[in-house]
Amino acid sequence: MRKPRIDAPVFDEAPTAEVLTEYDRLHLATYLRLLDAAADGADPDEVARIVLRIDPDEEPERARRAHDSHLSRARWMTENGYRQLLGSS
Repeated sequence: MRKPRIDAPVFDEAPTAEVLTEYDRLHLATYLRLLDAAADGADPDEVARIVLRIDPDEEPERARRAHDSHLSRARWMTENGYRQLLGSS
């Protein structure tokens, strides 16, 4: 298993599979940061800039799509994906 990385390259959209992916494992820190930012009511554009490293001024559609899909995946991890993570070694 790859170690989570805070600087892992971010796709325009997060996975949507019902199974935990290597991308998910690599982006665990990203997912946690997104969940923290959402809980704090952070501006999605600022989160895209800081956490996902996508400039919303330059690429507003991409920034929004990446933010929304990764936050959705992060929430999926809290409801489903974590079980698969805990079951792996």
